[in-house]
Amino acid sequence: MSTTITWLGHGTFEVQAAGMTVLIDPFLTGNPSASTTADAVNPDAILITHGHGDHVGDAVEIARRTGALCIANFEITQWLAAQGIENTHGMHIGGQREFDFGTVKLTIAHHGSMLPDGSNGGNPCGLLLKLADGTIYHAADTGLFGDMKLIGEEGIDLAILPIGDNFTMGPDDAVRATNFVRPERVLPDHYNTWPLIAQDAQAWAERVRTETSADPHVLEPGGVITL
Repeated sequence: MSTTITWLGHGTFEVQAAGMTVLIDPFLTGNPSASTTADAVNPDAILITHGHGDHVGDAVEIARRTGALCIANFEITQWLAAQGIENTHGMHIGGQREFDFGTVKLTIAHHGSMLPDGSNGGNPCGLLLKLADGTIYHAADTGLFGDMKLIGEEGIDLAILPIGDNFTMGPDDAVRATNFVRPERVLPDHYNTWPLIAQDAQAWAERVRTETSADPHVLEPGGVITL
């Protein structure tokens, strides 16, 4: 069975790999671009990149209902434990761990990570997912940084990059990031959820085609790409 990646809107993705469902940054309730609802997803694992409410989102409620393993930096897993979530696995930047669905490695991300109640969310992270069908780099919320070139040395089949600007990279830096990472394919996220981060993703994709070696894919919320 091929690995599929579904964009659920904003920074939320569902990955089907090795017969398992992995949910990334489950912000569905209150997300105007969400293609589904929190009670309709049934993940085996939940990955959280940082503590902001539009990424932690519905993680606690979904984890309580499903018993999914929650994987995040150590501070976020400690916060989840304080919410009564027992099935957690804490990691930190540069570390990797093999799970039943594949290997997770946390990368640098230049952003913030305070949790919704003001608790310390530790360092924000990106994700390298090394799966049977290839490697995904989910940059999460970040600005451009030079070490993306090192991440590219991992051999990236699909990069997911924010283009919304204001809180993250905008289109210009996301094109530069594509050249740093050198993925086979790239898709944008974290845009058009609210007017403040509105962007023309098709115009960005055309720049990717002409200025980089990557193949851009622009999805609508609910859209699927196969690794």
